[in-house]
Amino acid sequence: MNLSELRYRQVHLDFHTSEDIPGVGKDFVAEEFAETLKEANVNSITCFARCHHGWLYYPSQHRPDLIHPHLENKNLLVEQIEVCHKNNIKVPIYTTVQWDGYISKHHPEWLSIDENGEFINSQGVPEPHFYYTICLNSGYRQYFKDHLQDIIDTVKSENIDGFFLDILFKVDCNCKNCFEQMERKGLNTANRVDRIYYSTLMLEEFKEEISDFIRTRVPYAGIFYNSSHIGPGNKSSLDNYTHLELESLPSGGWGYDHFPATMRYSRILGKDIIGMTGKFHTYWGDFHSLKNKAALEFECFNMLALGAGCSIGDQLHPNGKLSKAAYELIGSVYGKVKEVETYCMNTKPVTEIGVLTPEEFYTPGDHNLGIHPALIGAVRMLQELSYQFNIIDSQIDFNDYKLIVLPDVIDYSPELQQKLQAYANNGGKIIGTFESLVNKNRNEEDLYGNVYVGESKYDRDFVLPNDVIGKKLHKEEYVMYLKGLEMKPVQSEVLMQTVKPYFNREGTTFCSHQHAPSSHTFGHAAVTKRQNIIYFSHPIFKLYRKNGLAWCKWMMKDAIDHLLESKLIAHNGPSTLLTSLNVDKETGAKILHALHYITEKRSEDIYTIEDIIPLYNTEIRMFVGDTKVTSVKKLPELTEVSYSAEGQYIHFTIDKIEGHLMLHID
Repeated sequence: MNLSELRYRQVHLDFHTSEDIPGVGKDFVAEEFAETLKEANVNSITCFARCHHGWLYYPSQHRPDLIHPHLENKNLLVEQIEVCHKNNIKVPIYTTVQWDGYISKHHPEWLSIDENGEFINSQGVPEPHFYYTICLNSGYRQYFKDHLQDIIDTVKSENIDGFFLDILFKVDCNCKNCFEQMERKGLNTANRVDRIYYSTLMLEEFKEEISDFIRTRVPYAGIFYNSSHIGPGNKSSLDNYTHLELESLPSGGWGYDHFPATMRYSRILGKDIIGMTGKFHTYWGDFHSLKNKAALEFECFNMLALGAGCSIGDQLHPNGKLSKAAYELIGSVYGKVKEVETYCMNTKPVTEIGVLTPEEFYTPGDHNLGIHPALIGAVRMLQELSYQFNIIDSQIDFNDYKLIVLPDVIDYSPELQQKLQAYANNGGKIIGTFESLVNKNRNEEDLYGNVYVGESKYDRDFVLPNDVIGKKLHKEEYVMYLKGLEMKPVQSEVLMQTVKPYFNREGTTFCSHQHAPSSHTFGHAAVTKRQNIIYFSHPIFKLYRKNGLAWCKWMMKDAIDHLLESKLIAHNGPSTLLTSLNVDKETGAKILHALHYITEKRSEDIYTIEDIIPLYNTEIRMFVGDTKVTSVKKLPELTEVSYSAEGQYIHFTIDKIEGHLMLHID
């Protein structure tokens, strides 16, 4: 899919409809459907060929028995496509892959089974449901290809914009077909890690087979396989995708931390990207609910800021009529997206920091959404400090970044250490924390100029700020709630010391309600430096994720400032103000996004955003180097913003930031 073909105002229109509901599609009126979408500024909508219940919504030529038993308009999908195309609205076609209620009932031999021979319910939801996972090594694979061919024969290839192929998950399948294939590859069927690893290989083989199948029949179709997450595991099969769509409903289990961490990695993969949230207050299938407008604004504008187009999930009522309220909400946000989207296309992020993702080093089968607490802490911390950064893996060119950060749990390998040392020798800066790249098996100096001694003797100890690390903190002890490592400096200097407590709370010793206070006696090093490399002995990013320790954030800021001579974007606003800097790949103009929306947990279950709190007279400093700036303008109105130049920086003041602000810097 070419960039010019990727639409930035998409709706993903779920239509999982029970066979126990009558009158399906009875109120669908094609022209009304398209008009509602046009008024809501929607220019692409994913519509259903087949749902998780297993029913079809088009006049199937090969399996008419699978058309929804109460579908009154058998041409529903065909008419949706026809009327949308007449109105310049694209219609990718949705079908399910590994969840299908009909298959679960009628072909249980095609289902994945666990070690006990039980069907695998990937969602853990009690019956009734359609969550039993289908094994793609079964006769279902041919069934699925026949289904795709049926769609193509019915809809016709010239009318197909693309396919959204939903639900492809690695599962610990113990069926005989998987075991036979594992044995052919020399894998141990009794080993769970091998089984999960084989599942990933099988998924890649399936994607390649299906993409080849589609491309020979619909050469220009978009193709996307949805697994609810994008990470390093997708890298080897990227050729089977035309673009990426990042499903990430903050109120639906993903949370507000998932999208920025996933997007900051996905955007280095070289594919066009659409972000995906929902209009639902909670999760998919939440009929007759509306998300707070401020929350939907933030979620869409954050997609634009981080380099993605927008997709908003909705679910069509079984009667086939779109909700007026839902599309007034969607339209109010997409109207603003429409005004600025041209400035977001054909851009790339401008970054100064690369953060290595722990996901690259996961054991297969762990971490379904892929976001380690240490990475969440790093993303939060760096966003709040207004640094510009990507999430990266160890295979990319480190020289694209001024600073590489290794958050807490990056596994040791001689190859990675050698690559990082070469990067440092070439002037690159590195910050490592806790166990990252610490070799615990050898009594030799590591990348940081330290030797591993062991875990700290104390469950909680303290750090003592100074004029290098912890500049703005009081010069007295601060508690660290998670145990660190004891590292012996050999070729490094100590930038900050730990301070010992009197004792651990264990055995017969305890003090007060929690931990013992400081003994005012120095312990091991808390922060060390060798060359351009700084090391923190505590899991500082996990600490920030777990406890929100402001002192950890200020310690990290001091370490970054100690290494980096310049910072791309700085401001005097609150830490809730997020900034994102992009550059137009053709003109070289910079696009600066500023977002100020505050997430709150007012309910027991979810975080959301309700109010927009404006910021006034925000001072921004931007590093431009030797580039001559000719204008700073607000978008979309293109009103001039006065600025002053000072050395390699420009300074300007924004009178008001109300939610989302975009600036165009020539």
